[in-house]
Amino acid sequence: MAAGGGLPHPVLLIPNALDAMGIHVPVHISLTWTVMLLLFITAFIVSRNLKMVPGKLQNLFEIIIGGLEDFVVTNVGEDGRKVFPVLCVLFLFILPLNWVGLVPGFDAPTANVNTNAAMALFLFLYYNWIGITRWKFGYIKHFMGPIPALAPLMMIIEFVSHLSRPLSLTLRLFGNIKGEEIVLILMFSLAPLLGTLPMYFLFVLAKFIQAFIFFMLGMIYLKGSLEHAH
Repeated sequence: MAAGGGLPHPVLLIPNALDAMGIHVPVHISLTWTVMLLLFITAFIVSRNLKMVPGKLQNLFEIIIGGLEDFVVTNVGEDGRKVFPVLCVLFLFILPLNWVGLVPGFDAPTANVNTNAAMALFLFLYYNWIGITRWKFGYIKHFMGPIPALAPLMMIIEFVSHLSRPLSLTLRLFGNIKGEEIVLILMFSLAPLLGTLPMYFLFVLAKFIQAFIFFMLGMIYLKGSLEHAH
């Protein structure tokens, strides 16, 4: 239990093991690396045994990836296929980052603002790069509004709006995941089993929703950069 009757300090297996070996890495980074390693191993296992008649694991990933791709193409159009790989990787990366916090001995890297800021900044740079690549100098029209007379005012508003997107993405994911982690620790402290299990399964769904929201907002931003400015 933390000093002063605060929240209990979690026992984190990977960071503690690295510290014992003299390798001092921030907790959120070591846990992110752990999730990345698990994803690489899973991708290797799935890709090396691809079959025309898929097995259970291949079938699961085909359903997930195929469903996400259909969702993107339905909402963005055929251009969505060009940016789908990035959106898909973001979703498949954020989801286990969220879920790993529910595993005893681990913490969600997305409960650290730095993890989320890195992903949000990448998405911000990526969708603007897509827009610039597609429309060249004409991309500036996306910030000028529909009426030329209002262009100076609209450019200020649009620039502020776009610059606030990484902050919004970062704090939304951080606030929800961190809040859920705190509630879970409090519930476990007050009612170790009976009170925690229902919330545990609720948070499995909630963390999935947060990953999907990040994915969906990224899709909306990319759709805006791909569309012709009116």
